[in-house]
Amino acid sequence: MNVSFLQRFWVTFSCFVVGVYASVLNRFVTKGTGHIPATGGVLFASNHISAYETIFLPWAIVRHHPFQMLWAPAKEELFEKPFQRMIYSSWGAFPVRRKRDVKASRILNDLLKDQKVMIFPEGTRHKDGKLGKGNRGVGKIIYDTRPAVIPTALIGFNTWKFPGFGQRATASFGQPLDFSDLFLLEDCKETHHLIVDRVMNAIANLLKEEGAYLGEA
Repeated sequence: MNVSFLQRFWVTFSCFVVGVYASVLNRFVTKGTGHIPATGGVLFASNHISAYETIFLPWAIVRHHPFQMLWAPAKEELFEKPFQRMIYSSWGAFPVRRKRDVKASRILNDLLKDQKVMIFPEGTRHKDGKLGKGNRGVGKIIYDTRPAVIPTALIGFNTWKFPGFGQRATASFGQPLDFSDLFLLEDCKETHHLIVDRVMNAIANLLKEEGAYLGEA
């Protein structure tokens, strides 16, 4: 997807502003950024514990890959007001209906040819920090597009308050996952479940490494 330099500059600049708040005035740290490919289609699959993630996760990535976009599907309600729609769209977000959205699926498939995209396989926030089950649709996306999939664990944002200072949070990026054995299987629901289960297990392992609470959602 073609993106203007102005939009890339805006995202990089605004991420820097967010980064001052997150990493200087607070204690947001990133781990495993060396696992992030510089080019090609990349899908960041993350747990979902706070609305802050859609702001701070781009900073964690763009700080190491400036002038690149991090696209994200977002619920369509966020785009109802013109000003909000302008802000979210300028950051690479695009609206998705809660039920099956064919148009959004096409956008995702197109982006994952050569762009970076973040997605939350759980589909909903778990403010208590528990890790929920992954949505089968994410497995279907991975099966169809075959991007580099980076499991991502976010810790601490569910306790953040704005404004606040000295708060701690972490974004941990794992190694790209290997689905070569699953890609040999039939394109069906069972295969999609196996794919997203592998993603969720990788996220769970990252959370355990950070000593984060998992529980059962």
